[in-house]
Amino acid sequence: MYTASCLCGGIQLKINTEIPHVFVCHCQQCQKAQGSAFVAIAPIETKNVEIVKGQELCSEYYATPNKKRVFCKNCGSPLFSARLDLPDVIRLRVGIINEPLKAEIASHAFTDYKAAWFEILDDHPKFTEAVR
Repeated sequence: MYTASCLCGGIQLKINTEIPHVFVCHCQQCQKAQGSAFVAIAPIETKNVEIVKGQELCSEYYATPNKKRVFCKNCGSPLFSARLDLPDVIRLRVGIINEPLKAEIASHAFTDYKAAWFEILDDHPKFTEAVR
């Protein structure tokens, strides 16, 4: 249903499911990992994601013991994160999707940590902690 790729195109993915919702996280770890005010993610079951090119370019970083962040070791593009205790789900970075995404924002998490220079202007639910 969707394709996705890193900045250099070395890693290409196929996503075989609809993506109805995007979750936005404003925690400081996500800000640093993305180099931006927040991260926009979509939880996807691993059975619905296929790396069709560039598996050898995927690298992992553990900022916390239970969650790996997967990125392209060539261009540095963040691809997804995965919790070790939830092996059937990844949190895809929706900015890597090639096609237009018509998903709705479901919520904002860790809003107490949002970047001082960024204002949340939408009416979607806002949480001071993680949303599960």
